[in-house]
Amino acid sequence: MKIIIINGPNLNLLGKREPEVYGDTTFDDYYSQLQFKFKDVQLEYFQSNIEGELIDKIQSVGFSYDGIVLNAAAYTHTSVGIGDVVKAIDTPVVEVHISNTFSREEFRHQSFISPVAKGVVLGFGLKSYDLAIQSFLD
Repeated sequence: MKIIIINGPNLNLLGKREPEVYGDTTFDDYYSQLQFKFKDVQLEYFQSNIEGELIDKIQSVGFSYDGIVLNAAAYTHTSVGIGDVVKAIDTPVVEVHISNTFSREEFRHQSFISPVAKGVVLGFGLKSYDLAIQSFLD
């Protein structure tokens, strides 16, 4: 099984940025844990702060991978383009958020991805990624 995790803007700052919301673990450290836990899964990881690069990556894997775990971060609430590309591809996408976006600012309650995603996991910290990967294995 081939699954890619795609992270959007500012997630490269995990471990430093708002640790009270996002925790103090870097994503690179957490990704190592995921690789160890899901040894039978071919995991890949991509992160960009640029919307077009995220869209390009989703297009490039969206017809050949078994799953995409997507944390589009702030683009979740603003990018019609990311929602459109998720709708256009064959590979199922699970939308992930570290925090519970519904317990935060009102603008974070809207997602352009949720209506076209296979599912949504949010509010479980970095464990949200585990749950998303597991959803492809069940």
